[in-house]
Amino acid sequence: MNPYEILLMLDPELPEERQGEIVQRMRQAIEQAGGSWTGHDAWGRRKLAYEIDKKTEGDYHLVTFDSDPATLAEVSRVLRITDGVMRHMPLRRIERTTQPREAGADSAPSESAEHSRGREPAPVEAAVRTSE
Repeated sequence: MNPYEILLMLDPELPEERQGEIVQRMRQAIEQAGGSWTGHDAWGRRKLAYEIDKKTEGDYHLVTFDSDPATLAEVSRVLRITDGVMRHMPLRRIERTTQPREAGADSAPSESAEHSRGREPAPVEAAVRTSE
């Protein structure tokens, strides 16, 4: 089982009942294939960067679930042919396993960082070994 998320952009002219029906059908397909539904977050109506089918807005939904790749492919195939779905983007979620570094834990910038800011890197002291 892999963690996935799909960002759906639905036609803003669809009634809320139809939007809920599309999301519910996704959930049923995922659970019938042995996957598990993690959540659904309705983002609401947003303005589009460019017109799609003469529409300037879309209704966004973020759906998260765990399934196998075959189930994701089937859900994506069904979304492509479903009326009312303007766009969808399936992604594999990458869950962070390590804790983020604390601020100041490694506060010294690297030499390449100093060089990229236009500064000369700090001189490096070389140990000289003398023979006795």
